[in-house]
Amino acid sequence: MTHPLPGAEPCCGFLNVLKPPGMTSSQVVGRVRWLLGGTKVGHAGTLDPEAAGVLPLMVGKAARLFDYLQDKEKAYVAEVAFGTETDTQDAQGTVTAEGNAYPDEAAIRAALPTLTGALLQTPPMFSALKRDGRRLYELARRGEAVALEPRPVTVHALTFLGLMPRQGARFEVRCSKGFYVRTLCQDLGRAVGCPAHMRFLLRTRSGPFTLEQAYTLEELQAAAEGGTLTSCFAGMETALTHLPVLDVPPTLLKNLRNGIPLPVRVVPGATTFAEGQPIQLWGNGILLAIGSREGELLYQRTWLEEA
Repeated sequence: MTHPLPGAEPCCGFLNVLKPPGMTSSQVVGRVRWLLGGTKVGHAGTLDPEAAGVLPLMVGKAARLFDYLQDKEKAYVAEVAFGTETDTQDAQGTVTAEGNAYPDEAAIRAALPTLTGALLQTPPMFSALKRDGRRLYELARRGEAVALEPRPVTVHALTFLGLMPRQGARFEVRCSKGFYVRTLCQDLGRAVGCPAHMRFLLRTRSGPFTLEQAYTLEELQAAAEGGTLTSCFAGMETALTHLPVLDVPPTLLKNLRNGIPLPVRVVPGATTFAEGQPIQLWGNGILLAIGSREGELLYQRTWLEEA
């Protein structure tokens, strides 16, 4: 591995990374931070170590947008293996149940509608969720039992893609944030009467970020060495299309930059927004901040403009 780009300039925005299997999301973050010479980097939605696919990274001031990111739809291609359940619900775990009543295509197709729509899903113990400040997978590895409450999730679409070798089946799922495809595989097995676990997972989309537009770590490495890494960035506004936009007149930009609340009556269009609604504040064609209206004043809440 070569050294990161010497004197790399601070960057802000999103990097759509194609996470390889076998790496944790945190390891990907560390690799990209290293390429950027120590710039702050965070991920906008973790992937299991053995999973691959779209992992959006927030770089620099883009990390300030985490609380404003919409819980956007995600899409996956997954493969379920029938015959065994495991304690981790994937191929890395210890077998906890076995069976050989392998379903045919008709049985699988018949079960999919029961796993579609608004559902209550119990998250797996081997997950990064926290209980009393500790990760569930840490508790699971210590053999500690924890009662987990089902959480509301949504499966927007569940499409059968075909049978696979070694008693497997492949499907595509479009779902809400917080949904566990591993748990879906286990639930599918129980629905058809045969223990099952997840064999393979590829995230193909996370909000506006798609697999086709994702960069491999090798591509980012080459771009860093060639001095073109900034061309791989998506602007901070890419993940904010669900928020309304307000252009601040040039005469008011100094006050905005100084953190002075602006009277809504002097900002064209400001009176149309509901109180407390996050708003993109632009000036001179640049995304400056996230703001909100409070009474008759417009406040900047999160400053984004690069120094």
